[in-house]
Amino acid sequence: MGAVMNHRAGSIFFGLAVGLAIAVGSYQWVTDPDKRLEHEEQERVVELSREILKRTIAIHDLQVVDPLAPQRKVGKVYIYPVENGWELSGYYRRDDDDRWHPYLLALNSELLLRSLKVQDSDPGLAQIAAANPLVDVRR
Repeated sequence: MGAVMNHRAGSIFFGLAVGLAIAVGSYQWVTDPDKRLEHEEQERVVELSREILKRTIAIHDLQVVDPLAPQRKVGKVYIYPVENGWELSGYYRRDDDDRWHPYLLALNSELLLRSLKVQDSDPGLAQIAAANPLVDVRR
């Protein structure tokens, strides 16, 4: 009987210790100003990338799936800092009748367009790609 009580007390102590460690770690992660600043920077980059995407492909009324508006049914999206800027992926469509078109956008350290790759069969985009070496359109 004494061994059972010691085991139960040990289990309770272990559970409390693990719970406390998780709570402290979570609090430190949530209140870490560096993480918050990094997240704010990512949000700023994604919002800017939306405008760059619209301006570059000359479609101003887009529905966008990106790291700020993820949608698992459409596909995975990401934002990733690279040595000289950012890369992010997403999907866009013109309206509810259009299919989702994947894109990969790269920005330099000044947050200017370095490259844009899209998969779309719109003939207007082929003309844009022909005139802009930063844009690559695949069908």
